Amino acid sequence: MKILRVHIISAKTCGGLLDGLNLQLRNPFSNYSGFDPLCLIGPNGAGKSQFLQVLTEIFQSVFHKCIPNEERFDASAGLQFELEYVIHPEDEPLPVRVRISKKTTGRKSPVLVIERRDEDTYEWIDCDPNSPDTHALLPHKVVGYTSGDNETLSVPFLRNRSGYAKDVTESALGEPKQVPDTRLMLIDYGTNLEVLVANLLLGNDSQWKFLLEDAKLENLHSFRCIVQLAHSAAPNNPKKKKPKGRLKEVLLTQELEDYLDQLKCCATCYAYEDRTRTYTFDYLINEQTREAFRFFWKSTLDLYSSFHKFAMLNDLVLSKKVRDQFRRDSISGRFASRLPEPQDEDKVFRFERVMFTAQRSGKEVDYVSLSDGEHQLGQILGTFCMLSFPNVLFLLDEPESHFNPQWRVNFISRILDLPTKHGDRRESSKATKQECLLTTHSPFVPSDMHREKVFIFSKDEEGRIKVQNPNIETFGSTFDTIIEQCFEVRPPISGVARDEIKGLMKSENPEDIRVGMQNLGDSVEKAFLADRLRQLKNKDGV
Repeated sequence: MKILRVHIISAKTCGGLLDGLNLQLRNPFSNYSGFDPLCLIGPNGAGKSQFLQVLTEIFQSVFHKCIPNEERFDASAGLQFELEYVIHPEDEPLPVRVRISKKTTGRKSPVLVIERRDEDTYEWIDCDPNSPDTHALLPHKVVGYTSGDNETLSVPFLRNRSGYAKDVTESALGEPKQVPDTRLMLIDYGTNLEVLVANLLLGNDSQWKFLLEDAKLENLHSFRCIVQLAHSAAPNNPKKKKPKGRLKEVLLTQELEDYLDQLKCCATCYAYEDRTRTYTFDYLINEQTREAFRFFWKSTLDLYSSFHKFAMLNDLVLSKKVRDQFRRDSISGRFASRLPEPQDEDKVFRFERVMFTAQRSGKEVDYVSLSDGEHQLGQILGTFCMLSFPNVLFLLDEPESHFNPQWRVNFISRILDLPTKHGDRRESSKATKQECLLTTHSPFVPSDMHREKVFIFSKDEEGRIKVQNPNIETFGSTFDTIIEQCFEVRPPISGVARDEIKGLMKSENPEDIRVGMQNLGDSVEKAFLADRLRQLKNKDGV
């Protein structure tokens, strides 16, 4: 899919910051093939993350209307918008242009309308929200990525998670029922190992080598995961009285019970401790281990989802008061942080001793010894590998924040080189029929994109958000040029050095300028100082 236009009429969840923004992201008559991300760049507080948040809430509102068993909450009753995108349903020969709007008419409440374009008559045709044909016009997944613990983008995803968790709890405590997966999917720092381990178990040989080569690792050597079901803070079970002397127990749905049995079958060995109902699974990774996982899980995404559903049970070991307050705040959108992280020894599910084999030495390397940048790169590339099907929308908030400059320079190239398909390099990425919007504060990503794919967010003098394309061609431009264009940093030198140079430029003493220049690195400004020094010497006849 490719997003064409987003018109935010009213969005209270971001304090009205983006109200009235009507942003044309793509030319509706362009060729939509290939991995072709859009970059949102600009200073802090300019609305980039909020734009991704509102875009998520738009789809959350649409999912709630069309498939309420997957999306339990409407993102915001007051959200008004108009959205256009192109998507290629699996059962249709050509891409379809879709328009979705939700806006008030007179004094009535906002009404959601879904339309598709008839390319023969150029008319918009109303779609039935309850029809499977309409559901095929919606993205299969909306994936949010954030590298921080308190990011704006997380809000709708955590709201979605609270609704899913409620259904899981009801299924475990009451009448068993199938709980459908959600289309919203949050990837953050807490899911690092879930993403990486799933990829390294079920991905093919070229994929897991690709994910590990930047960290100079050969392969996954071994890991341990622990499932601990007895906790004093676990929810009460009205149908089953707790035996005297035993801790309360986190109850599992039939789906999670099945996953637990499958983890047993795949384990190299495992142990069980009855008092705390703790399972300790150890896995030595070889071809037989991978074959066992492939037998029980069809795809990397299925395995990741199994890990993640267990990990979501970690919320249940927090006090009921904390969980209830968080649920109220997350539904209303009035929260500024996540649930507190339980101690490792209290978690229902956790990984331990995740070990890799180093490329050259063959020694074992612990995952915790890797840098944040290595964690982040493996997770992002692993997420793209894991979601290798069409019609996925990626919303990435500063995906290269922990990278060193060399990794930032190669970030887009690394995604293009993902070994998920064959053919032309630009078409080789599995993201060929996907959409990707990402935010950044650095010039590295825009230098890999043409100016029409780069959007500079800023505020005018009255505090209103404005968005524009750069006045220069960003593709192949130097980083200094992009920084000047997108952040108005002139010259591109840090503040202390800049002030030092300004002081020297005002000096009338040639010796002070000469000494000062010896402490400066090479730059255009240093050349200006040299010219200033020559002028003073000529003036004094030196």
